Amino acid sequence: MNSREAQLQAFDRLLTIMDELRVGCPWDQKQTMQSLRHLTIEETYELGDAILDNDLEEVKKELGDLLLHIVFYAKIGSETNDFDIADVANEICDKLISRHPHIYGDVSVADASEVATNWEKLKLKEGKKSVLEGVPRSLPALVKASRIQEKVAGVGFDWEEPQQVFEKVKEELAELQDEIKYQNQEKMEAEFGDVFFSMINYARFLKIDPESALERTNKKFINRFQYLESKAKELSKDMSDMTLAEMDVFWEEAKKI
Repeated sequence: MNSREAQLQAFDRLLTIMDELRVGCPWDQKQTMQSLRHLTIEETYELGDAILDNDLEEVKKELGDLLLHIVFYAKIGSETNDFDIADVANEICDKLISRHPHIYGDVSVADASEVATNWEKLKLKEGKKSVLEGVPRSLPALVKASRIQEKVAGVGFDWEEPQQVFEKVKEELAELQDEIKYQNQEKMEAEFGDVFFSMINYARFLKIDPESALERTNKKFINRFQYLESKAKELSKDMSDMTLAEMDVFWEEAKKI
């Protein structure tokens, strides 16, 4: 691993390159925070993919892409005299010190859950009107539901046992089935949302990240389906002409790979 001095030199090198690109590259000159936003979101998802794949070489590369974006935003902020990279770093340092009184103060904590509870209480003392203010509006719904539940649990609004949550899941499923009988689309959608929300809550109690779990299932399905496609191609068959029984043979093969 690199020494602290080498790490600082590497970061200084990145800052220098960013300065040079902003002056000399037409594309970099043209960028704004607004134009970079969707690219940053894309890079974040690419990092998430690399983490799920446990591809550490790719994780390193994607972290570099995200670091570039952070430096880029800070450079733009410095050009308008609003903030620079030192302000960004000092802001998070101050927050970390303030939010960890059990390290930088005289507060004692028993475990990680107590740290999380204190974190939310400290945020309210800092002027937040709601513990849910920290949940971005633009988060995907599944991730947002997970973060909402974590936030409210941090201040004690939570179930006591996993079985209670599972009973809630069954209750929501029964309510969905009731609405399906009447074929009221709006009410079915509402109950479906309740089922998702309760399942995400149950995942939290089982210490499962629902986003990661679902994405692993997505990847598994894609791999199996592509195996099915490759087998159909080997047989010079169009999948639309195959029976479900024929496709199921290859699907079962794919499950064994």
